[in-house]
Amino acid sequence: MSTPEARLDALGIVLPAPMKPVATYVPYVQTGNLLFVSGQVSASPDGLIKGRLGEDMELSAGQQAARICGINLISQCHAALGDLSRIKRVVKLGGFVNAAPGFTDIPQVINGCSDLMAEVFGDAGKHARSAVSCPELPLGVAVEVDGIFEIAG
Repeated sequence: MSTPEARLDALGIVLPAPMKPVATYVPYVQTGNLLFVSGQVSASPDGLIKGRLGEDMELSAGQQAARICGINLISQCHAALGDLSRIKRVVKLGGFVNAAPGFTDIPQVINGCSDLMAEVFGDAGKHARSAVSCPELPLGVAVEVDGIFEIAG
């Protein structure tokens, strides 16, 4: 059985340095066997991915932005745990999409992150989820996703 790190490598994904908070909060909190990761925005090594779905951004670009949010979530998990194999389950994701009025493909956008979790963590990556639209997101980004992860002692 391959590890999450091996799956990331096979996917050609190199985890970026975890993003620093942009306001008064911490990037993650562990309590008991749960790790809560603060919202991770669509920011790649090339910069912020900004835009509004249904206005100046297509569905496929939104899905890629959500995938990058997933990579940033995993980076925070790695920073918190040191070993991604400690993640027993991706419990829940909360997805937020900067969307124009009338854009209703919100769940399909957040699939970009959900699909990544299944690719990296296998069946343990299948999770509960919410996906909502917002008229604006912090820093003008297209997507933000937060997560709850069950971890092994």
